[in-house]
Amino acid sequence: MGVIDGRVAIITGGARGIGASISRLFAGAGASLVINDLGGSPDGTGDDEGPAKQIADEIVALGGTAVADGGDIGEVTTGERLVRTAVDQFGKLDIVVNVAGILRDRMIFNLAEADWDEVIRVHLKGHYSTARPAAAYWREQRNPRGHYRIINFTSVSGLEGSPGQPNYAAAKMGVVGLTYSLAHALARYGVTANAISPGAATRLTATVPADRQVPADRQVTPDDAPVPAEMSPDNVAPLALYLASERSDWLTGRVVSAMGFEVGIYQNPEVIRQLSSPGPWQFDELAALMERSFRPVANGLPPSVFHPAQP
Repeated sequence: MGVIDGRVAIITGGARGIGASISRLFAGAGASLVINDLGGSPDGTGDDEGPAKQIADEIVALGGTAVADGGDIGEVTTGERLVRTAVDQFGKLDIVVNVAGILRDRMIFNLAEADWDEVIRVHLKGHYSTARPAAAYWREQRNPRGHYRIINFTSVSGLEGSPGQPNYAAAKMGVVGLTYSLAHALARYGVTANAISPGAATRLTATVPADRQVPADRQVTPDDAPVPAEMSPDNVAPLALYLASERSDWLTGRVVSAMGFEVGIYQNPEVIRQLSSPGPWQFDELAALMERSFRPVANGLPPSVFHPAQP
C-alpha cells in the first residue's frame, strides 16, 4: 500500500522538472493521476502534447495509472476539464498540485505589458483555474473528513523579492495570498491548502542568468557537469507527497520550503511592532514614533538572498 494509494490527483506542469518528479513519486505511491502540461518553451510560447503523454505512458508502463492533458492551464476551461476528467475517469478527486509556470524576466523598467500579463495569467490565474472547480466539487461532497488537498507553488523570488522578476515575484506572492484564502475558506469542507517554495535545477531556472540566481540555485549549462544531486527536482517531490497524504491534516495555510536535502516552514506575516494614538495622527508625532519604534527593526532593505547583507 502506497502513502496515497487509491487517491486521485491533478498535477499541472506535471511532465517536466519538479512536476515530473511529483508525477512519478505520486504514481509510485499509489495515486491515479491527471497530468497536465502545455509542453511549451520556458517562456510559455508554443505547445506540444508530447511531454504530458510521454510521462503518462511511462507511468502506465510501470503499472501506474495516469492520463495526459496538454491544455493551457491559464484558460479556465482547462482547469474545469481536469477536474471533470479526474471524476469521470477515476470516480473522484482528492488532490490538486499546481506546479505549471513560465518565466519572462526583465527589470521593471524593461518589462513589457504582454510579459507581465502572461506570467500573471499562467501562474496566478493557472492556480485559480484548478482551485475553483476543485473547491466546488469538494463542497458538493460535504465531507469534512475528506482529506482533500491543494498544493500550490510559490517561490523565494516572491517571498524575498527578486529584482529581475517583478512579474514572477508578484504572481508568486499572489499564490501565497490565494493559499491563505483557500485554507480558511475550505477547511470546513475537509480541504487543506499549502504552498511550496522550491529550490531545484529545472528548465525554468536554467534560463535565469547566473548573476541573478539565488546562490544555492546556481545552474549548470548543458555543457557543464551534471546538476548536483542536492539540486535535483526529485528532492522537492517528497514534501509534496507528505502534503498530499492524510498524515498532513494538521498543516494548512502555510508556506513550506524544499531545497536540496532541507525542508523548512515560513512564518506567516504578523505585526511585529505597533503604535496607538487616542485620535487622528499628527505628522510630526507619527514620524517621531515610527522612527523610534520601527526603524530599529526595519532600517533599509529587509534581509534577502537577492542583495548583500546591509551594514
